[in-house]
Order: sequence, then C-alpha cells, then structure tokens
Amino acid sequence: MLQVEGLTTHYGPVCAVEDVSLEVPNGGIVAVLGANGAGKTSLLRTIAGLVRATRGRIVFDGEPVTQTRAEDLVRRGLAYVPEGGGVIGELTVGENLRLGALWRRDREERARTLEEVVAVFPRLAERSSMHANTLSGGERQMLSIGRALMGRPRLLLLDEPSLGLAPIVIEQILSVIGELRRERGLTVLLVEQNARSALSVADQGVVLNVGRVVAKGEANDLAGDEQLRQAYLGLA
Repeated sequence: MLQVEGLTTHYGPVCAVEDVSLEVPNGGIVAVLGANGAGKTSLLRTIAGLVRATRGRIVFDGEPVTQTRAEDLVRRGLAYVPEGGGVIGELTVGENLRLGALWRRDREERARTLEEVVAVFPRLAERSSMHANTLSGGERQMLSIGRALMGRPRLLLLDEPSLGLAPIVIEQILSVIGELRRERGLTVLLVEQNARSALSVADQGVVLNVGRVVAKGEANDLAGDEQLRQAYLGLA
C-alpha cells in the first residue's frame, strides 16, 4: 500500500528525516517508534503531502506521489490524523465529522459513512450536538479518527493517538484500530512514543533516532530485543 524509499526532509538547514525507507503492506499496521525529536511526525507530514521531501520517493498504492498535494492524496484514499487530533472546538461533533467528507459529492454515501463511523465510536453519536471543545481527551481523539474515516481512506496515518490519554482509553483506541484493520482491511501507519502500546497492535515496527532508521522488523522481535528496548524504546 505504501513504499517510502530514501526519504529525506529538511526544515531549512535542519535535516528532520534522513534516508528513511519503509513499506506498509496492504491491510497491515506498521508502527514508527522513537523518542521526541526522532523525526516521526516529520516523516508522517512528508508522506501526507504537508511537507515537501528534499530527496527520495513515496509510492502510494502503486502510484508515485512524492510531489502530490495533500488534498489530492486525501481523494486518493490517504487520511492523516495529526498529533492532538486537530478537531475544531467551536463546531459540534456532528459538524466536525461531516467536515471529513465535504469533498465527497454523494450525499447518500456520506450519510451511510456517518452511520458507520458512529457505530465504531458510539460515544460520538451521544455527543453529536455538543461542541468539540467540551469533549474529554479520549473523545476528542475518537472524533479526530472518526473524521478521518469519513473520507473512507485505505491508508490511515496516525500521529501519537495515545498522547495524554489514560491507559484504559489508549487500550480502547488501539483496539478500534485493530478492529478496523480486521473488519475493513484498513492499512495503518502508526507513529507512537508509547512503544509498548504500539507494538501490541502492530505487525511490524520501524525505530527512528535523530531522523534515521536504526531498526526495523516484526513487532514481536522488536519488543523482545532488550538492547533496543533500553536504548531507543524506553522499555525496561
């Protein structure tokens, strides 16, 4: 579904991502791990078309998209959920959700998708008429993922979905991600600092350090590598 080859991204003179290569198989979940400043968010923003790559190649569903605009990537089936969700607090839950499908012309199809999304996140149906700024952190994260799902993506880029959430809420969010993969074939590239949670749901993992790949492999193998756990994943 996604191939990243030798990707390098700069912010001015600062190299945020350097020569990163990875693959995300169709229907798979790949976790990108690393400490703050490792380049995880910059990698996602480059793939999503929000930042231009300095070098390298991005191929989405067999088509080169390195220079493709973010809005065109959305129409091709890629959705990006930024760190913190980015919901619009002044709008209601329902309005936020509908924003995710504004570009889709078929009203009946948009209505069906809304029904599917609130079936995945029943809490959003209960809060439909409430303003997003009244939601808890977990509900806001559900809303941000739900809004992305309104576009019926085939590839979902998730940036730190567990940030600031209680462990029980993190478990619920990751459980939904796994369910979407199993039942709908959704492909997910998951950026996380919480390595334990990410590796529990992912098939494969990629570890970044200062913008470069330092390890990659099966999730179970990465979780079981004691030296890697201590050096880069913050796991005892």
